[in-house]
Amino acid sequence: MKNSRERFDYRVKRVRAKIRGNQERPRLSVYRGNKHIYAQIIDDDKGVTLASASTLSNESKTKLKTTNGVVAAQFVGDQIAKKAVEKGIKKVVFDRRGYAYIGKVKALADAARSGGLEF
Repeated sequence: MKNSRERFDYRVKRVRAKIRGNQERPRLSVYRGNKHIYAQIIDDDKGVTLASASTLSNESKTKLKTTNGVVAAQFVGDQIAKKAVEKGIKKVVFDRRGYAYIGKVKALADAARSGGLEF
């Protein structure tokens, strides 16, 4: 029996094998840590991060009571959408890594959609 980390790594590889970001549709990658949540928009062809947002920013520290929760995920989703639209990015491919599409991951995705991103 594999341990939980090995199962998670397998899920990450399985999801990532189906998703590839390019210049027309970069990849919106989500990372959920124990204390913070992060989002990046990545062009995999060039290997460049085009935009990023997280609960570590000064703005989030002043506006949020806690950095780990659905409200924080919605805030990060709004921020990543604003930064992407400023750079002219409208369509992305959503990379949930190995996380289930519920809770914080879903809240971030819904906030990014309402902010103007299409995926």
